[in-house]
Amino acid sequence: MQESDKILFILNPKSGRQSAVDVAALIPQYLPQSRYEIVLTEFAGHATELARHGAKEGFRVVAAVGGDGTVNEVARGLLGTQAALAIIPKGSGNGLARHLKIPMQVSQALKDLSTNKFSRIDSCTINEHPFFCTAGLGFDGYISGVFANNSRRGLRSYVELVLKEFLKFKPGKAAIKLNQENFETPCFVLTFANASQYGNNAYIAPMADIRDGLLDICLIPDLSMRKALAVSYGLLTKTIATTGHADFFTSPEITVKTEKPMPFHADGEYVGEASEFHVEIKPLSLEVLTPQ
Repeated sequence: MQESDKILFILNPKSGRQSAVDVAALIPQYLPQSRYEIVLTEFAGHATELARHGAKEGFRVVAAVGGDGTVNEVARGLLGTQAALAIIPKGSGNGLARHLKIPMQVSQALKDLSTNKFSRIDSCTINEHPFFCTAGLGFDGYISGVFANNSRRGLRSYVELVLKEFLKFKPGKAAIKLNQENFETPCFVLTFANASQYGNNAYIAPMADIRDGLLDICLIPDLSMRKALAVSYGLLTKTIATTGHADFFTSPEITVKTEKPMPFHADGEYVGEASEFHVEIKPLSLEVLTPQ
């Protein structure tokens, strides 16, 4: 990044992890005041508006300061613009930041901005909703909806909800079309991965390449408690593909029809329910700022 590049920082004051860190107070330690502006989000979707406006105003870089939801909102506002996305991780999962090797410490992420480089990554849509890390339907989507209405945030709260809701969820049936093939399957989890992980170093698609123009698709047809333990271990050790409980595919797009409406998420944020899904990748459609 050049010294003449101006940065717009979009801060979500309610992001979970490191909520006590005063990012606005830290920024002047790493950048002269002439090189940046700071704005705060005030409501859901506000970061997209702010990012789009910042790009129109000529900011070369728009930095999302928050968690995966904030990153998603800022990134979607930058699609089709000349501005690049930077991430200052301040959430509980930080999936895209971790995939791009951005430091989890706010101070280090700010310090690295001056030496970071520009590159491009793929983006994706699920039923026209942009996502950049992962999207999915089934249990993932169900939990995202429950978590959205939960007053407590963070990893511990999320894990507690998963354990509480696991036995309540019943998988549906899905008809899938990808790579000119059609098949039907039970569907406990169907994840569409652009990046390798959900966040918190839980690797749902360890082989995913965010610049290859392909979705990495993980299908878990059914999941007993015994299988769930093996899958959980696989998520944390990048070995989910060897558990025997998940099937993997790659494709630039996929169409899914479910027997009954199923909840779905985009980058961990609950979107709603649907019985038809179309997911596709947009190759190298977003410019980002990442470590050398």
